[in-house]
Amino acid sequence: MKKVVYITGGTKGIGLGIAKSLVEVGYRVAISGRNEETAQKVAEKIGDKTQIIGLGSDVRKLKDEYKTVSTIIKHFGRLDVVIANAGLGIFDNIRDLEPEAWHKMLDTNLTGVFNSIKASVEELISRKGYFISIASLAGINFFKNGSGYNASKFGVVGFTQSVMLDLRTEGVKTTVILPGSVTSNFNNHTPDQQSDRWKVQPEDMGQLIVDLLAMNPRALPSKVEIRPTQTADML
Repeated sequence: MKKVVYITGGTKGIGLGIAKSLVEVGYRVAISGRNEETAQKVAEKIGDKTQIIGLGSDVRKLKDEYKTVSTIIKHFGRLDVVIANAGLGIFDNIRDLEPEAWHKMLDTNLTGVFNSIKASVEELISRKGYFISIASLAGINFFKNGSGYNASKFGVVGFTQSVMLDLRTEGVKTTVILPGSVTSNFNNHTPDQQSDRWKVQPEDMGQLIVDLLAMNPRALPSKVEIRPTQTADML
């Protein structure tokens, strides 16, 4: 039976690129976003309900993730892979970074990852499944005006690697992916085919996920860095 993958933040950018790639190679997929109607419309553009469904979930709320996981299992009969991708960035000097912005990033980028695996861990164990989090190179490289974002992504890297040690004896594979510059809507960016051509593309992220899932169960790339081959000033 075809495996089922759940992708948080799957309505655009990296999450959407992953969803398209997985459906193309035969996986059944569920994507989520905070707006259920948007998620459903995006899913309908990719395939029918035997291939992909769109669901509403705020990853900051554990009850939302439990409900979403339950809906996926009810619809597809199983859940094999969870990709915690939902995230956001607010960049400001520490003197100006508001507590609301700090909590929004930590709650979405880090607590959201916790909620996604917490809600799905028993099903993943039963399926000998796979948990993947999408962090960032900002999770190992700090930069000016990035205190909140760096903190959240450093946390994702450490959290996921610890989860890997918790779950490897249960037969669950765990990987944290650290992308560099990717063409997406992140930080209110409008993707542009010309100016973004040097960046990693969403479909490249999709191919990476397809390759990871195809690897022999005995091999685990537990932390993967992916960056553009060239930078903008090299073109």
